[in-house]
Parts: sequence; structure tokens; C-alpha cells
Amino acid sequence: MTHRRLALMTVIVLLAARAVSAQTVTWSMADEYPATSIQGEADVRFAREVSRRTGGRIEIAHQFDASSGFRSREMMDAVGRGAVSIGNIYMGALGGVDPVFLLPSLPFLATTPEQGQALAAVARPHYERVLGKHNQVLLFQSPWPPAGIWANKPVDSAEALRGLRIRTADANGVLAFRAAGAVPVAISFTDALPQLQSGQLDAVLSSGDGGAGARLMETLRHFTAIEYAVTMSMVTINGDVWRGLDAGTQRRMLN
Repeated sequence: MTHRRLALMTVIVLLAARAVSAQTVTWSMADEYPATSIQGEADVRFAREVSRRTGGRIEIAHQFDASSGFRSREMMDAVGRGAVSIGNIYMGALGGVDPVFLLPSLPFLATTPEQGQALAAVARPHYERVLGKHNQVLLFQSPWPPAGIWANKPVDSAEALRGLRIRTADANGVLAFRAAGAVPVAISFTDALPQLQSGQLDAVLSSGDGGAGARLMETLRHFTAIEYAVTMSMVTINGDVWRGLDAGTQRRMLN
């Protein structure tokens, strides 16, 4: 083989390798909430930053409104086994995985954004330890506005709670509202909507978030602010996907 031919083949191999490295990788990102919710908006902003910081090498395909087929309670497993690359997960739904995820939704513990942020910072190492056991990495925590009660009339007294069939997001809500005389059930946001429309529920414990609230207002017209809790969602990535990134890309995604 002549030197010229060898040099030409080397150039071809290098160009091919560069082309492969420049290919765009697309990650799926699941979220049970609508694109117009505060979590949906956070997802879109995150995706935009990832694309910008990686020069377009990594793009994110959104799966809002549980279109992935996974609710938050199922997403820990889905992300861990790689059914989706990234998940935006309501943390309280994972109380069955580990009780530490119920911390943000403890009633009246953290009721302002500042308190929610402080609690998130203190608890983060504990969340990361549990997530590591499930093959995923915590990218960031995303707060909801304070939770209140959506209903067709103000729920402004203890008497108004008695017998109220109310959706809560997790076990903390079930315990709190059962103690107040209501009839609570813990189901996902996505599953609550058809039950509202069919008359199986009277009310929903949820954030006053405008995007998710717009969906609730199709059936429920009134939001009562009770300063219940600043609940949290978190965005996690599959551990194998994460470990496949170089250190520089990992830093750019976290900062």
C-alpha cells in the first residue's frame, strides 16, 4: 500500500469518526403533566439549555400528559431500566419506593418557596443515594406553587371537608384529609381528570399552577389557597445514559 493511499484512508476514517461524533442524539423525557404546567415549562427550558450547551448534539423529545404510558409512580422503574431516558417525576408518588420522597409534601412543613428550596437542599443527598440504587442520577428538583383545593365552591371550613371526595397526590394527603373527615384517594393528575368529569370526585388537592389549573377548571371553578405545602417534582436521568457522557458534558448539564 502506497503512503498516499494510506494517508487517504486515514483521512476517510477520521472524517467518518467526526461525522459519527457529530450526530444528534435524541433522549425521551416523560412527564405526566401537561406542557402548559409549570413542570412542562421547566422541561422545555431544560431541553433548550441542553441543546444549547451541547451544540445541538443532544436533543430531547417530550412526552407530556403521560403519553409515555408512565405516571410518576411508575417512572422510577421506567427511567432506571431505560424505557425513557429522562423523567420529570412528582416526588410524593414515590413514597412506596422510599419514604424520603414524601418529605416535600408533609402538610405545613414547607409552605413558601424559600422553605421549599431550603428543604430540597438539605434532603438532596438522601434523594441521590436512593436514586443511585435505582440506576439514575438526580439532575434537578422543580418546585410547585403551594398546593390548595380545587372544587366548585370554597372549601373554607372544617365542615366543608367532611365527606368531600378529594384527589390527593400521595400518601401524606390521604392521611391528612382522612383525619379531617374527607374521603381522599391518591391518584395521578392524569387519572384524576376523567374521574372529575364522570362525577367520581368532588375536589382535587393540587397546586395553583396555571397550566395544570386550566385543565382542572374545565370541571372545577374554584381554588382555595390553604398553604398546604410547596411540593416537589424532580428530573432524573438513566444512569447508563449519564455514564455514557464525558465529564465536560455532565458538568454543562448540571450547571
